[in-house]
Amino acid sequence: MTEHQLARWVLKPTAFLAGLGPAAYLVWAVVTGNLSANPLSDVTNETGVWTLRFLCITLSLTPLRRLSGWHTVIRFRRMAGLYAFFYGTLHLMTYVILDRFAGLEFPDGVSLATVVSWTTAWGLAVSVALDVYKRPFITVGSAAFISMVPLAATSTAGMIRRLGGRRWQALHRLVYVSAVAGVVHYWWLVKADISRPQRYAVVVGLLFLIRLYWARLRAAPKS
Repeated sequence: MTEHQLARWVLKPTAFLAGLGPAAYLVWAVVTGNLSANPLSDVTNETGVWTLRFLCITLSLTPLRRLSGWHTVIRFRRMAGLYAFFYGTLHLMTYVILDRFAGLEFPDGVSLATVVSWTTAWGLAVSVALDVYKRPFITVGSAAFISMVPLAATSTAGMIRRLGGRRWQALHRLVYVSAVAGVVHYWWLVKADISRPQRYAVVVGLLFLIRLYWARLRAAPKS
């Protein structure tokens, strides 16, 4: 079996299943009641943390390839990025549905008609918008997610061809914006023990410095 075949038929399926592991665990924990007394906080925190972890994994794959010489590892970058978007979407939906939607008032009671009505949709949009405006950590978290949307939308080989290599690479530098905003969002969210967001800040900072160092090397005039 060649290295390409090993990556395609063994390593990538294994990585795909591993990426689903945290989501599967959360579903199991919700169904079996194995969360804490505040399950909303558990689900929100875990989906947010896994978003940040996959962003860090995505950023680390290029340095890993250059340092190790194992070029096949870059084949996992798109999967890691899409998993970051997947968990970011779960994180957002948990907030929107279980926090903002659950806080809406239904004077006439809750029914399917009221849930899917334009009035409810408008009320939910206003509730989310006000929360984004009033709470800075929600604002920064929203920016982190919005930055991931064009990355996920242009992750296919077809979009790379349409955009061209240079424009695609320039656009995908937004992953650093998303990672930095994600760290700030996490830092501002945590009020007591900030050791975990500090660790992610160190990881993202180091990866960013490595990228800047290599960029300076490429830009340096050849002697």
